[in-house]
Amino acid sequence: MAPWRSCLRLWAAVQLACLAALPAATKEKLKEITDSNWEEILSGEWMIEFFAPWCPACRQLQPVWSEFAEWGDDMGVNIAKVDVTEQPGLSGRFIITALPTIYHCKDGVFRRYQGPRNKDDFLSFIDEKKWQNIEPVSSWFGPSSFMMNTMSALFKLSMFIRHCHNYMTEQLGIPVWGSYVIFALATLSSGLALGLVLVFVADFVFPSRRFQSSYHQRRPSPDQARSIQQLDDEQEADGEEDDDEDEDECGVRDGLWGREGRPEGFADEALRKRVLAARQEEEEDT
Repeated sequence: MAPWRSCLRLWAAVQLACLAALPAATKEKLKEITDSNWEEILSGEWMIEFFAPWCPACRQLQPVWSEFAEWGDDMGVNIAKVDVTEQPGLSGRFIITALPTIYHCKDGVFRRYQGPRNKDDFLSFIDEKKWQNIEPVSSWFGPSSFMMNTMSALFKLSMFIRHCHNYMTEQLGIPVWGSYVIFALATLSSGLALGLVLVFVADFVFPSRRFQSSYHQRRPSPDQARSIQQLDDEQEADGEEDDDEDEDECGVRDGLWGREGRPEGFADEALRKRVLAARQEEEEDT
């Protein structure tokens, strides 16, 4: 009986090992994306779920998503998940504003899934290629763009500040207001330092004219200054003479015209003619 009991125990141990391996196999099919390996999703076809452990809707979707992951190899698609609480950089990179959020990715082209959230709809979405009817995410907002890299860095920075705040208040016993004061001083100091750096860089790239050698070389010598002054005086004298001549010409023209628009000499000419006519008459009479 002892050998049979040993065989039974061995068989039971093998069954337990197989049962224990099933969750591990399922876990391997459901890949986990982090900041260090997210670039893997840029090649091939992927379905990615963004979730948080505290989200009730995410907890409700987890069993369905795990069942869907078992079909990943048969459908030729990689099934993955991202914990936004542990990967804040990916949360900013993909602009996650609601949970859970599901993305479809095909060779680096991302589309947001907004259909029903059950296994059959997921399978039909992949099998019937319904993702082709969804407008892809713009390249400006793609996860590998410069803008999204910046957003990822900002989210990481915010999470780092939050960890520092929690450490100071919980581990070091600093009051909350004291933590805020420290961050305010750090912000002011970093702003001043960045401003000084920008001033130095701008002064180096675009130096002031006072420090340029050509600025001093352009200053005239005393002899040149006297020559320039003489030229200016001569030009002013010529200008005054021209003004006087213009005034004389204007006076002559003004004197030639009377109030009625005729030359003033017109009356003198008429008077002279009358005098000559009177003289001629006198001569004739004599």
